[in-house]
Amino acid sequence: MAAQQQGGLRVLLVGATGLTGDHCLSRLLADESFSKVTVLARRPLARTDPKLTVYQVDFDHLRDHAQVMAADAVLCCLGTTHRAAGSPEAFAKVDHIYVAELARLAAARGASRLVLVSVVGADPSSPVFYNRVKGRAEAAVSELPFKTVHILRPSLLLGERHEARPAEDWSKQLAPVWSLFMWGSLSRYKPVSAETVAARMVELAKSDQEGVHIHHFNE
Repeated sequence: MAAQQQGGLRVLLVGATGLTGDHCLSRLLADESFSKVTVLARRPLARTDPKLTVYQVDFDHLRDHAQVMAADAVLCCLGTTHRAAGSPEAFAKVDHIYVAELARLAAARGASRLVLVSVVGADPSSPVFYNRVKGRAEAAVSELPFKTVHILRPSLLLGERHEARPAEDWSKQLAPVWSLFMWGSLSRYKPVSAETVAARMVELAKSDQEGVHIHHFNE
């Protein structure tokens, strides 16, 4: 684990209004290793804390907010769905373009670590559009001059979301059944709680491990 800097680590969190990001924020605020938590969000957060600063931003103009991105580590939980985005192009803009631009700007401001939540099966050449977009985002951030990049690839995320996702809710109801058949190479497709993913992200943000690392939740 990294030796704690004087005053603690500074972390930039994006996607704090989502399921995994909300859990990340709770853990960051409770963890004394982090002295400053900066959140970029499209809408205000109800939560307050002495070490929390929230900036409401337009993600189409992220470079206008580059001056507030100075951090030791970046936690990126940014993502949407086809349904919420409204089109494949809008989905790709959030899950690939925004993620890549955020990482580029944070790296330029001195961040040495990036922890990104992606999805199992992410591959820039995948025939599945969702996985292809996620894979392109992974490839983009992996090429940036971070000392460390950790990419987490969970399957179905379990937890209570604020917004409705009918297809996902249906999958969650069946999860206990189909999880019974996921062994061996299929075990990485087992559902995992968003809280577990968030806990791992926060721990990795403190790690001194160098290079690009892919994490699945059957490990």
